[in-house]
Amino acid sequence: MAAASPASPAFRRHAIVAAFLAAGLGFILGVPTAGSAAPKPTEAELRKDLARLNKKVDTLIEAYAAKRESLAKAHKAEGVAKKNLRKAEEAFTAAKGEVDSIAQLRYQSSSGDLPALLFPGDMGGAALMEQLLAQQSAHLEGFTRSRDARKRAAERAARLTEQIRGEAEKVEDQREEAERLIRDIKKRLDQLVPLGSGRRSNGSWAPQLPNGPDNITDRTRNMRDAISRRFSLPYAVGCYRAANDGGEHPLGRACDFMMSAGGAMPSAANLKLGDEIADWAIKNKDKLGVKYVIWRQRINQGSGWRFMSDRGSITANHYDHPHISMY
Repeated sequence: MAAASPASPAFRRHAIVAAFLAAGLGFILGVPTAGSAAPKPTEAELRKDLARLNKKVDTLIEAYAAKRESLAKAHKAEGVAKKNLRKAEEAFTAAKGEVDSIAQLRYQSSSGDLPALLFPGDMGGAALMEQLLAQQSAHLEGFTRSRDARKRAAERAARLTEQIRGEAEKVEDQREEAERLIRDIKKRLDQLVPLGSGRRSNGSWAPQLPNGPDNITDRTRNMRDAISRRFSLPYAVGCYRAANDGGEHPLGRACDFMMSAGGAMPSAANLKLGDEIADWAIKNKDKLGVKYVIWRQRINQGSGWRFMSDRGSITANHYDHPHISMY
């Protein structure tokens, strides 16, 4: 029997039936189709998730710090309880020794009458001895109660310490999970880095004129805005300046991301932020069109950091701002 022609009605009927069968199998087996695939989250959605998770991490860290403080107090309480317990046990041992000595004297007395042994012929002495024994017994019972109370206190402190330690470990696990999610979202955000305009097919970059009220190129503006979205910047960003210093600023092809004000050294947190911005710019240089980065008296053109000569000040040596130049 001859095969049906692709244009014949029989062929079309077979194709339609096959398509319906494929769609049905896909539905039954759960195979995703182009129409059922989950849409990729937008940059705005990812940033919203990032902000939510950052807030969650802050809450977890605050709870973790509180648990650690409670744990320290529990350790201190446990130490005090054990110290008091040792003192009570020492006093108890001393009291018990006194009673044991009296019992030994009673045993050694042939008459079995300890008051007569200690105070012969003196009935007042016997009465005094009975009073001393009664006091000794009460003293011993008091120390026994004190010992038991201190022991219970130590056990309670130990249980509290263990409980708080377990809670702190749970909070730590939650914090690590939230930070892992943040790393994943940041990684996905980095995949959304907008490409700079004017890139040629061979990877080089076409020259661009500054434009707009900020007097910078489109590529520079794209880089500046991408970093402003990606990081929480503590100070202003300076790009164009008219003074011709031989660099990229008067060409509208560079921006300074300030990490402090007034030429001061940045805080430890802002130094870390500057490191992250500089590394991010180098990592994405081929997407954005970054020519080089200067930060902390070093320059990186894509092949690693190298130190620069001392220019005499914190700002001139780029200790208070990463400088990013564009092609």
